[in-house]
Amino acid sequence: MIRRVFSVMFLVWAIGFLWFAVALPKPAGDAATDAVIVPTGGPGRIARGLEVLDQGWADKMLVSGVDREVRPQEFAAEFAVEPERMACCVTLGFAAVDTRSNAAETAKWVAQNEVRSLRLVTTDWHMRRAAGELDRTLPDHVTVIRDAVPSQPDLGTLFLEYHKLIASRAAGLAEL
Repeated sequence: MIRRVFSVMFLVWAIGFLWFAVALPKPAGDAATDAVIVPTGGPGRIARGLEVLDQGWADKMLVSGVDREVRPQEFAAEFAVEPERMACCVTLGFAAVDTRSNAAETAKWVAQNEVRSLRLVTTDWHMRRAAGELDRTLPDHVTVIRDAVPSQPDLGTLFLEYHKLIASRAAGLAEL
């Protein structure tokens, strides 16, 4: 009996991992939102967030989880952001250190800026967990569009992120 239970659990885990690895989220289209949110941590994320601003798909951007050592001028220089664009439209968030605190930092910024819709820009393998944390943290009236940055994750990255997703969802269920 115990062997069957473990076999079923392993089968569910394996099918889930296969789905997670094969069906990575995709980039979003050109839908407009009030803001774009970019958690730091993966290549291409900030560039995509700035592209969203440049295309006029959002008016402002929060970069969540920026290292406390980074100064706005350094950020602007590294990503070729004009001073006017930094002043009007780009907020650097220094409070977050992980995906859960990215969601908390985002929720606070969303409330302060009266954001009703946002575009979440993160790496494809990170999207499900980041969006799940936001879903648990943001008010129900805030719409989130998922805009995944395509990547070529290795098996180790997928394996680790799949388990983080499982843990995140389990923690979310425990909070209910």
